[in-house]
Amino acid sequence: MMDERQRNLVLARQFMDADDRNDSVAIANMYAEDGIHIVTGTTAISGVYTKQQMLAAAGGIFAPFPDGLRMKVHSMIADGDRVAVEVESHGRHVSGEVYNQHYFWMLRFRDGEIVESKEYLDTELVTQVLCRQQLTAPAQPFTRQAAD
Repeated sequence: MMDERQRNLVLARQFMDADDRNDSVAIANMYAEDGIHIVTGTTAISGVYTKQQMLAAAGGIFAPFPDGLRMKVHSMIADGDRVAVEVESHGRHVSGEVYNQHYFWMLRFRDGEIVESKEYLDTELVTQVLCRQQLTAPAQPFTRQAAD
């Protein structure tokens, strides 16, 4: 029988496999109803995203990569309800530029679902490749809605 640490490592691997398949619906569905995803930094895509926002945006997340965005896990380590993952992505953006990003993800699980993920990445690369047309506009991050 798996302990919490082992179970969360398996779930984190499933999450990263869905990311590698560019299956944004499967990714969003791994989150608890109150789960959030945080993209660090001050870029146009930085902010806090709810599960509902992730599902609404699911079709467009990988759209700028017509041949897909491959994700390679370099390492994972778990402690209790958290799993830390080092990841590298590689794909050709619609602009023709290669997007080779390096990430650190911290995933927190509850009852087999993600309740929080925090994505640390090279924000300058995000700005130069993903947000080029928005270089002069201030970041407009999503914010989590307060519970009633």
